[in-house]
Amino acid sequence: MRPRLICLLFLLTVCASAQDVPNSKLLVSTAWLADHLNDPNVVILEVDHDMGGMDMGTPKHIPGARRADLNQIQVKANGLEVELPPDAALKDIFEKLGVNDDTLVVLYSPMGMPMGTRVFFTLDYMGHDNAALLDGGIQKWITQNRPTVAEYSTAPAAGHITLKVHPEVKATLADVKAISANTPSDVVLLDARPQNRYQRGHIAGAQNLFSEDTVVDNKNNPTFKSPDELRKMLAGRGVKPGEKIVTYCEIGYWATLDYFVAKYLGYPAAMYDGSINEWEGKAKLPLVKGTSPR
Repeated sequence: MRPRLICLLFLLTVCASAQDVPNSKLLVSTAWLADHLNDPNVVILEVDHDMGGMDMGTPKHIPGARRADLNQIQVKANGLEVELPPDAALKDIFEKLGVNDDTLVVLYSPMGMPMGTRVFFTLDYMGHDNAALLDGGIQKWITQNRPTVAEYSTAPAAGHITLKVHPEVKATLADVKAISANTPSDVVLLDARPQNRYQRGHIAGAQNLFSEDTVVDNKNNPTFKSPDELRKMLAGRGVKPGEKIVTYCEIGYWATLDYFVAKYLGYPAAMYDGSINEWEGKAKLPLVKGTSPR
């Protein structure tokens, strides 16, 4: 085969790959991160929170990682367990972590992928569209014998963030009521909880896609399944190309993982932060039992 043809085929393959995953930039590999540990425009955030004195063993962090405390990034509000703090508080939290408008924020969590995607959703809501997940997390990093440190890093200086809030990514109770009533019909409601919880009671019209099924192993190898596998999962739940996906769970963790997958594959997406906590617990709205959406 002639060299020019080989080059052309390579370029076509690269272009096809980029088109295959519209938002491929939302995932970075461990190899990529290892090459960018000292990049001043990259801030690595390890998402964590106080485990009430639980012994987690000797801590291992990626060099340069800063601690993003979920106890600050989420609050109890309006009778709900997990909600976004006020916009000004979010701006302050991430600026103290050294995040600027042009900062690429790379997220991971040793506590499970939904913790990292919760913070991804938060940054997306704030309009910081330069955030990515570390594919495979620190679990993959460690299995590859990459360097770790025992202490977190601290921000050398406060950053500056210009808020460009996207309230549309946070679905409301009224939004979900309309979707549940099949209005509009081009929106798919996804229940991100395990199947047994879905069967015990779900919002009418919701399809079930347990969010942790989108990765190989949430605890030991949180590497995302291939784009084709993820698309088949969504298609199996009746999602058509271009349709909007609205996710929910119990309180707003698992739902952010399905939200991330939707964004990664290029679907319009929103997350119902109130989730079952609000729908059943606060609003006292009925749930459908069993495996059928309705």
